[in-house]
Amino acid sequence: MREIVLDTETTGLDPRAGHRIIEIGCVELVNHMPSGRHFHRYVDPERDIPAEAIAVHGITAEKLKGKPVFAEIAGEFVDFIADATLVIHNADFDVAFLNAELGNLGFPAIARGRVIDTMTMVRRKLPGQAASLDALCQRFGVDNSRRTFHGALLDAELLAEVYLELVGGRQVSIDLVAGPVAAEQRAQRRHRQARAHAPAAEEIAHHEALVAKLRNPIWKAAG
Repeated sequence: MREIVLDTETTGLDPRAGHRIIEIGCVELVNHMPSGRHFHRYVDPERDIPAEAIAVHGITAEKLKGKPVFAEIAGEFVDFIADATLVIHNADFDVAFLNAELGNLGFPAIARGRVIDTMTMVRRKLPGQAASLDALCQRFGVDNSRRTFHGALLDAELLAEVYLELVGGRQVSIDLVAGPVAAEQRAQRRHRQARAHAPAAEEIAHHEALVAKLRNPIWKAAG
């Protein structure tokens, strides 16, 4: 099972008002385990970045000089996500921006049915609890100390950890060691002496009294 945990940063809140994506970060999970593969690009939005947006993510127009426009990275992005399930926090926001950018280039829209919205998961599983990424990191003990600003790749990495907790918690370790290493580990284990489990005379008497009340007890047949 392949899933892509995804986040974007943008110039504003609404693609219909001309706002654009300026950063995409993706983290790949395979069978709910990080694979080590990721996709991360900064994007020239071909427009200004309002101060209120910079206050959120810290990305300035100066930082994006020389970065590719979305058309230059769209094919690579589409190839990376392929047909994987997308895991996104507050998915409507990111999907609207992605579909606006992809639609402008003639790519198919991302179907809402292939998206898992972790904010919806939180509201269903933890009703009444704070659903921000920072609040969820705190709740699940995920270290978000590097998150001084929003950042697409960092937020995707943090969300991946939160998501794995939401779906049941990460299995810290699975002992699948075999062969000589396993044999050596078994040899080094401390073996305790077997404990005596013989019944006491009083227990035997109680058992015999109970058996005597049964019709054709199997204990007597076996004797």
